[in-house]
Amino acid sequence: MSSSANPPLAAGDVLTLPELRYFQRVSGLRGAALVAHAWVTIAAAMIVYSIWPSALTLVAAIAVIGGRQFGLVVLMHEAAHWRLFPHPKANDRIARWLCALPIGAELSSYRRRHHLHHRYARQPEDPDLVLSAPFPVTRATFWWRVVRDLTGVTAAARVLEARRRYESASAAWRELRGPVAANLALLGVLAGLGQWRLYVLLWLLPLVTWYQLVTRIRNLAEHALTPDAEDPLRNTRTVAAGLVARLLVAPYWVNYHLEHHLLVFVPCWKLREAHALLVAKGYGPRMEIATGYADVIRRVTAVG
Repeated sequence: MSSSANPPLAAGDVLTLPELRYFQRVSGLRGAALVAHAWVTIAAAMIVYSIWPSALTLVAAIAVIGGRQFGLVVLMHEAAHWRLFPHPKANDRIARWLCALPIGAELSSYRRRHHLHHRYARQPEDPDLVLSAPFPVTRATFWWRVVRDLTGVTAAARVLEARRRYESASAAWRELRGPVAANLALLGVLAGLGQWRLYVLLWLLPLVTWYQLVTRIRNLAEHALTPDAEDPLRNTRTVAAGLVARLLVAPYWVNYHLEHHLLVFVPCWKLREAHALLVAKGYGPRMEIATGYADVIRRVTAVG
């Protein structure tokens, strides 16, 4: 990793006071629309498969729903920064029950860990450093991990690792009762509609396959092999994302990760605008930007 030739930037260095006020404003209507969008997309994929059941529609639905399950993580991340809803109680309750718990996550513990990641990004104290440290890897290693993701092996390994983390059955229940309740509610809704099988086919199956792959791609895209651990314009990465990538891999502007780290108070739906403003102010040449997720994969598999 190189040393930065430019002094590290902070938000106040790149934005005027009116710009700061504009970008930090949170909208409850926008937050509600994003949560609704995630669940409507999931429901639409299930409906399409139910009307036209086939191997093709099943695979497509798994990819779309797995991408939107990751979208729920992105919205949980918004709530962890208090950016999903302006009212703190609404922010946490909605994010917990409609974003975090259905995919087996817990907002409060995620928030504690994630704030440490922002505070110590790419430093030894960064709790997420392990996600970017192993790169580069050989192409064979990377694609073998993709196979493990898509066959459920990665998900099974994570479940076993979680079991070893629990100190007792009561500790496990305290952590799992929320996800169990949220998933029983989802199963109950589908069963009430006469479609309980969709819970297995189009909720659990995407969660243990496509969602695992998207999580891997996100982890390597954001920080792996970024060139300068000290410079906020170069210790993380923004990735250009087209329509297909936004649908299946990068929902809700998660690809603008550099802008998020530099301007952590900006809601996700303003990150594209923040990116354009940084480029217009001449910071583009200093910013670590990839042309797409295929470009990132090529960079992190540049050996073997």
